[in-house]
Amino acid sequence: MSGIGAAWAQSSDESPTIVEPAPSEGAAPEASDGPTTTLPGRPALEGIRVEGTQRIEAETVRSYIGLQEGDPIDPTQINKALKALFATEYFADVSMALEGRTLVVTVVENPIINRIAFEGNQRIDDETLQSEVRLRPRLVYTRTAVQNDVRRILELYRRSGRFAATVDPKVIQQRDNRVDLAFEIDEGPLTGIEKISFIGNRYFSDGALREEIQTKESRWYRFLSNSDVYDPDRLTFDRELLRRFYLAEGFADFRVVSAVAELTEDRENFFVTFTIEEGDRYTFGDFDVVSRIPDVDAEVLKQAVELEPGDWYDANAVDETVLKLTDMVGDQGYAFIEVRPNVERDRDSRTIDITFEVLEGPRTYVERIEIRGNTRTEDEVVRREFLLVEGDAFNASKLRRSRERISDLGFFKQVDVNNVPGSEQDRTVVQVDVEEQSTGELSVGAGYSTSVGALAEFSIRERNLLGRAQELRLSSTIAQEQQSVDLSFTEPYFLGRRLSAGFDLFHTVRDNQDIASFDSKETGAGLRTGYEINEDWRQNLRYRFARETVENVAANASLFVKEQEGTEYVSSVGQTLTFDRRNSRIDPTDGYYVALRNDLAGVGGTVNYFKTSVEGAYYIPFSADYRLMLGAEAGHMVGWGGENTRIKDRFFLGGDNLRGFEDAGAGPRDVATDDALGGQQYAAGTVELSFPLGLPEEFDLTGALFSDFGTLTEVDNSGSGVRDTASLRASVGVGVNWVSPFGPIRVDLAQAVVKEDYDRTEVFRFSFGTRF
Repeated sequence: MSGIGAAWAQSSDESPTIVEPAPSEGAAPEASDGPTTTLPGRPALEGIRVEGTQRIEAETVRSYIGLQEGDPIDPTQINKALKALFATEYFADVSMALEGRTLVVTVVENPIINRIAFEGNQRIDDETLQSEVRLRPRLVYTRTAVQNDVRRILELYRRSGRFAATVDPKVIQQRDNRVDLAFEIDEGPLTGIEKISFIGNRYFSDGALREEIQTKESRWYRFLSNSDVYDPDRLTFDRELLRRFYLAEGFADFRVVSAVAELTEDRENFFVTFTIEEGDRYTFGDFDVVSRIPDVDAEVLKQAVELEPGDWYDANAVDETVLKLTDMVGDQGYAFIEVRPNVERDRDSRTIDITFEVLEGPRTYVERIEIRGNTRTEDEVVRREFLLVEGDAFNASKLRRSRERISDLGFFKQVDVNNVPGSEQDRTVVQVDVEEQSTGELSVGAGYSTSVGALAEFSIRERNLLGRAQELRLSSTIAQEQQSVDLSFTEPYFLGRRLSAGFDLFHTVRDNQDIASFDSKETGAGLRTGYEINEDWRQNLRYRFARETVENVAANASLFVKEQEGTEYVSSVGQTLTFDRRNSRIDPTDGYYVALRNDLAGVGGTVNYFKTSVEGAYYIPFSADYRLMLGAEAGHMVGWGGENTRIKDRFFLGGDNLRGFEDAGAGPRDVATDDALGGQQYAAGTVELSFPLGLPEEFDLTGALFSDFGTLTEVDNSGSGVRDTASLRASVGVGVNWVSPFGPIRVDLAQAVVKEDYDRTEVFRFSFGTRF
């Protein structure tokens, strides 16, 4: 038993506890042990007798040993037979002895597992543990198999960050040579990171390098993250992050010598040490572009090279230049190209000269597209986002854009798109590896918004209904100044075409007493459809019918409000045309978009108006953490068919689109009642710089400096009873964004610097717990 006991000690720190062990259970003999016998010569075997079997037939045992009556009595062959029986793992003990010329084989069968139980596990459920172990009820129990399963359980806990976990297997003897197997588990605490150190860094401090890696030191404020829990895979990725960081900072010779994690004696924390060699820092030298493709002018391609001699060498900038050149040549109709950045390093002057060589690559066609990892989402949902199909000429630019489109779906935590050689030399296979993430959202919460006051919200949303990318959403909001219920459904590929279609049902009640001395109510439905004209242009069409009521008009309300009291039926059609060149539609950091919106009411109903507006934004990234956003919007509306515009349909300025001013705080107002009347034309803009606050990334806090400006004017038949001027209003301010576990939080402090005397201003604006 000593050999087996040692193995147990290595795996679980203790030998297995045997409750009422079988008295005959023993360990396998050493390889050199032979049968106990005295051989006067080598006469033939006259018989083989098997003793001790319970479930296994004696003939089965004889078949394993490979000896038969009449075989010479040879100690070597008997020793092999002994080993063969042990190798079956059916027996806990085997002995062989000669009685005359009869070989007596005595066996003790291993028990059968009756049931398997897990005790003490809370963080990992029984179902997960059962899927990890290999032993099952009704299989033969062996100590080797139990030892291997203990290792698997410990590895499972280590992958979840619990290196102090221990597993103590217990075997409980039952009748009929059966056993119950119980794994007693002490999960232990999460194994954190006590300290992260760097050896060999001269240019950057330990603190600066800690910001570049994903592994973090354990701190109390990281309770919402697991980045301070030791993960060997994360540590491997940290080596790559350090390499990318140094290569982007000019250290072309950088390498990570080692990354060592040392477990403390109490097995509760790790000390992580990175040993690095920074090498010398290089600057860019000369650049050149050489074209090996006829009809491709290298001088034209040089326009894509925006690198400057004398700047610090940046591997990321080199990669971006390669992509620009690839796209530029691809746009000229060359699908099979390769751009090689040939680097010449001058160690004396510490400069790097780069020649971008444009070659005509091998003609390769897409043999097939393989999609893996989508356990829920249908293949077709991913496949239809590809700009390439089977049989197309392979194009790296289209492949990269296809990956962005798949990521923009928002269904996957990670998307990797690669191409590997196909069945023939001119064929390639595109492999798409995705990792599903939750697409269902259920939120029940409370919060506060400056726009609507204290609020409670319930929302249920599924963005990938039945794995078909359909979206279904039901939401309800109850706030001090607004109550609403909305149901919407969207099919992104209607009739199997790249055509989205959907419907909306809505009911909203809003308190506008503070703004214009009335309440409003609207109930209705809408139909919508949309399609992509090309990669950048998109067209959306819609129809909306609503019953809208202006009620509870205050006795001292403006005459312009009183004359609109009552119920109207609005039937309108509209369109939005969008040109979008942003790098992401979910979280843009670069690029721009412009959208034109038109609505025509009067296709039936009792209200006639035409409204048009245009909006856009331009994103300028200064670095990974700093970016500037320039936004602008403008609109105009008129009544038609002899009708004036209604207050409810007009534009309003202030609040979210002009911080520093209250909701509807800027623009035309009634002289007598100070009610906001809205306007028929407006323009607004914003300039906002986003930047990190220097706090740990786990807080997910960013800061902002901004300036908002705009104007709102023109009311039908206003006369002298309305204060209305088209003068510019402007504000400046600072803000903080926090993507909290409870919902997004935005705090803005703004000061109106250009305003009219009758405008209503505010300094503090706060929203929490919901999105509008």
